[in-house]
Amino acid sequence: MLEVSEKVLVAITRRDNPQMVVGVFSQKFLPLKDIRAQDGDVWVALDRVRDPGNLGTVIRTVDAVGAKGIILVGETTDPFSVETVRATMGSIFAVPVAKATPEAFLAWRKNFPGLVAGTHLKGAVDYRSVDFSKGPVVLMMGNEQQGLPESLAESCDRLLRIPQAGRADSLNLAVATGIMLFEIRRGALKFAPEDAKP
Repeated sequence: MLEVSEKVLVAITRRDNPQMVVGVFSQKFLPLKDIRAQDGDVWVALDRVRDPGNLGTVIRTVDAVGAKGIILVGETTDPFSVETVRATMGSIFAVPVAKATPEAFLAWRKNFPGLVAGTHLKGAVDYRSVDFSKGPVVLMMGNEQQGLPESLAESCDRLLRIPQAGRADSLNLAVATGIMLFEIRRGALKFAPEDAKP
């Protein structure tokens, strides 16, 4: 243990009123090849996510909904940056994070045994109408500004849309991911056999 002044804590944590204890942990990525999805598993693949607040909020939501982890595809913001970790509210310690190039992800996806669903402007299927109860699921979400590129969109089994009633033309990435994740969990129960429901 090392004791430091409040001034040092302010500099380290970038907060005016820091907590009195700071921990140091090694950064650990889950190798993509080690993800072996089972029935009921849900993974989130994020393409080129740029905003650390978005990434941290998605990690926190993945933890809250009981999904298995996150796959970062392409050049993304650092999941271990101060801003990202702060936005996870501690969930960074509970949610495995894998990283992959688009090419490596697409190669891994070929052997994925379940449903790969992505949100896309071309999505013709209402996200509430999909049966998520059969096998594992990968939810693929695109970059904040550009959405999913064609190569990743084409690898999806389903391209989904979240209908909007107001004037906004899009949703924040973290909000859209949260909506999808809770629907996947609800949908899995809705379509599951009666004796499988809690």
